Amino acid sequence: MARLVARVAASALLCACASVTPARAQLLATAHPVTYQLDPAHTGAMFEVRHFGTSTLRGIVGPMTGEVTIDRGAHTGDLRLRIPMTTLNTGVPALDARLKKPDLLAVGEYPEAYFLATHFKFDADGGVQEVRGEFIVRGVSQPLSLFARHFACRRDDRLAREVCGGDFVGDLERSDFGANFGVPFVADDVHLVVQVEAVAP
Repeated sequence: MARLVARVAASALLCACASVTPARAQLLATAHPVTYQLDPAHTGAMFEVRHFGTSTLRGIVGPMTGEVTIDRGAHTGDLRLRIPMTTLNTGVPALDARLKKPDLLAVGEYPEAYFLATHFKFDADGGVQEVRGEFIVRGVSQPLSLFARHFACRRDDRLAREVCGGDFVGDLERSDFGANFGVPFVADDVHLVVQVEAVAP
């Protein structure tokens, strides 16, 4: 009887191991909180705003700094992102100067923006699908969700560390933050594309 029980247990264990995908195995191996430092060289944002219903104004902000703590087993996360608004660059110096004025981004008074998020959504393999939190611009806080176009983790042989990252997209209304100059000739809706990479300790 004891031998039969042992054989059944062994068979169950083999079946369970066979059903674990490589991605799931990696998740099980890292199912604890890990705090990653954002890599400024690979972390920044692009914004897009429709101009007079024709072309689209585009610019970038970054590099950005901060940290993110992810527990892929518990499906929880915490992100603290600092955004240097003084680095805003559209490629047109006159436009950059106009965007930084008090009736738009008010960069002189508020040189940094922040994204603080504690609501993370994960897929079955522990990949981040959505990050939801508070976006603070011009001292005004509004909810913002960023959705992953893709997200992955890899082992960086040069750093001998795990690196996680991806591209995230989201939309906001600039007038919600008091940056309403030019509406509706320059659109209220702002589309964000955020590139993030973070390195494990």
